[in-house]
Amino acid sequence: MSPAPRKRRVAILFGGRSAEHEVSVVSAGSVIRALDPERYEAVPIGITREGTWHLMAAPPALVPGSGRLPGVAEGSGIAVELAREGDETALVSAEGLREPIDVVFPILHGPYGEDGTVQGMLELAGIPYVGAGVLASAVGMDKAVQKVLFRAAGLPVVEHEVVHERDWEEDREAVEARAGHLGYPIFAKPATLGSSVGITKVGEPGRLVAALELAFRYAGKALLERAVEGAREIECAVLGNDDPVASLPGEIVPGGEFYDYRAKYLDEEGTRLIVPADLPEEVVEEVQRMAVAAFRAIDCSGMARVDFFFREPRDLILNEINTIPGFTSVSMYPKMWEASGLPYPELIDRLVELAVERHQRDAKRGTALDERT
Repeated sequence: MSPAPRKRRVAILFGGRSAEHEVSVVSAGSVIRALDPERYEAVPIGITREGTWHLMAAPPALVPGSGRLPGVAEGSGIAVELAREGDETALVSAEGLREPIDVVFPILHGPYGEDGTVQGMLELAGIPYVGAGVLASAVGMDKAVQKVLFRAAGLPVVEHEVVHERDWEEDREAVEARAGHLGYPIFAKPATLGSSVGITKVGEPGRLVAALELAFRYAGKALLERAVEGAREIECAVLGNDDPVASLPGEIVPGGEFYDYRAKYLDEEGTRLIVPADLPEEVVEEVQRMAVAAFRAIDCSGMARVDFFFREPRDLILNEINTIPGFTSVSMYPKMWEASGLPYPELIDRLVELAVERHQRDAKRGTALDERT
């Protein structure tokens, strides 16, 4: 009788130095619960807001009815660091603990996790990781830069203005004039953050100052976007490396004025998630086509959620792409794949396989000069 195959050890990174810290913690708990225990051994790694790594038994749990999401505190577990020795990557502690890992699944939303920083570190460590590479992660985090690439790929985007904090400090009147050109209402948001953190819907010029000041609390660059009035919010999940495929789309019906942080993660009753979205077949096909085109435009791999605005009959506008979408129990990415015939556990399994596949492909690249060139 042959021995059972060794379980693949998957390090789940969560928390981090971002305003989306708590969302990451909740997502990580969902991912760990979905991992097949017969095939994988989860290694939960909580990252504090200060950036220290802790090996934990499990992510902190959401307390129902508390109105707050959990976070990773100092002393939550054993302090560890990533180390590479020979062909093995492991998490090590000062006390001599050594935890080998095979794959990393970063569930880190926002800066210092979703923006290419952690991905670059993992590339240097030579370990497979789930999701987009360094370039796509960086571009996917920057809502202003991704729109440049979308336009270059022939994809329609929301009319917008990019505002740097220094421009706002030096000439507010010029920025206000640019906002006026867009017309009100507009949305003011940090250009390099997600989960609707720091976003304000600005209905009149007098509220622009407060909205931009809030956005600049989280990033040095802000985006002003014309509100697409009367539009439906449509999302589509993409999965794959060289041959990405798109899920059936879903629709967000916010209970409030827009799909804000509370609606996404704390108020499950106030927002309706319709999966699959009730759309004509030709619109579904166009959403899927554009979602894959956006995925390829930023050179993405692994996974992404692509968000759209849709107005009848066929006015479809690309909003943004998210390279590490939410994985909580109410998140759209896993829900859309489930509606498309790929249950949550199989989705996680596929993401891990895609990570290993890409790593093995990239490992074949030459690192020394070929004297024949």
